[in-house]
Amino acid sequence: MAEDYIDELDETLDDLEPVSGTPELYEHFRVVVDKGQSPVRIDKYLFERIVNASRNRIQTAADAGFVMANGKPVKSSYKVKPQDVLTVMMDRPRYENDIIPEDIPLDVVYEDEDLMVINKPAGLVVHPGCGNYHGTLVNAIAWHLRDVPTYNPNDPQVGLVHRIDKDTSGLLVIAKTPDAKTNLGLQFYNKTTKREYNALVWGIVEEDEGTITGNIGRNPRDRMQMAVISDPTQGKHAVTHYQVLERLGYVTLVKCVLETGRTHQIRVHMKHIGHVLFNDERYGGHEILKGTHFSKYKQFVNNCFDICPRQALHAKTLGFVHPRTKEEMFFTSELPEDMTRLLERWRTYISNRE
Repeated sequence: MAEDYIDELDETLDDLEPVSGTPELYEHFRVVVDKGQSPVRIDKYLFERIVNASRNRIQTAADAGFVMANGKPVKSSYKVKPQDVLTVMMDRPRYENDIIPEDIPLDVVYEDEDLMVINKPAGLVVHPGCGNYHGTLVNAIAWHLRDVPTYNPNDPQVGLVHRIDKDTSGLLVIAKTPDAKTNLGLQFYNKTTKREYNALVWGIVEEDEGTITGNIGRNPRDRMQMAVISDPTQGKHAVTHYQVLERLGYVTLVKCVLETGRTHQIRVHMKHIGHVLFNDERYGGHEILKGTHFSKYKQFVNNCFDICPRQALHAKTLGFVHPRTKEEMFFTSELPEDMTRLLERWRTYISNRE
């Protein structure tokens, strides 16, 4: 199964010394070039795929002999070819961070011997990563399952099956056994799971429903963002179906159904059609994008930002087939308090205006 995530390269790309002799090297990143890839410099190709690595750092690594194509060191000017196996090697092991159980409250919606369904609050990082090695959902799960002898939080064959962003709330399924993770992973890969989100977006969505199709990849102008990529050979295929639930003046509440699950998919797709998520700072939704110039309106919106200080996105429903019993399972979570209060404020504003 193809990896459906973008790997992270730690800061060992800094302060490199050229390879001399035959030092022991450790693999930090690997990717196989797609069959349809056109020739492109390897530093540009890797820059678009490795998080937290600048193009200059990749060039420095190549000059030091740490960037390989098919097992051989290459310079940053090397043009990648279809099916090339590209690796970044280092003269020290990749930093590994053991997941330590931490007593963090969990909202467990369902649990049996095979899996758990959790309602994640906004603000909780799902998995340890750069800058967030503690206090994550994975640390909380490790604590919750600390007395289950067969569950090892550091074993990639169990645990998270999918992820949602730190500031997105809602439902996640966690596999407690390797068989459950394999089975559930295939359901997500084959797009047979059911995932519905509620989102408040800027502007009036004119069509009652629609479908957004567009490959998603890292934004070349802003490495912290994803974007819809116009080149059909770049990015990853993504499809989002949406339906208007409520129009509230200068914002719209929509239901989004994921056909695929790409990084920031709903946030990117809704921005692509001109409707950035409300208070989505990364994509510009923390500015007043629609409405009047009156100071009272500005104050009202700023109060709304304070009520829901994150992108207004909630993973409301999750459906899948139980990996062992084959029973169809479907879970729904109510909107969290911050989004509920936010919607109430907009309803009050609209009713007063009318």
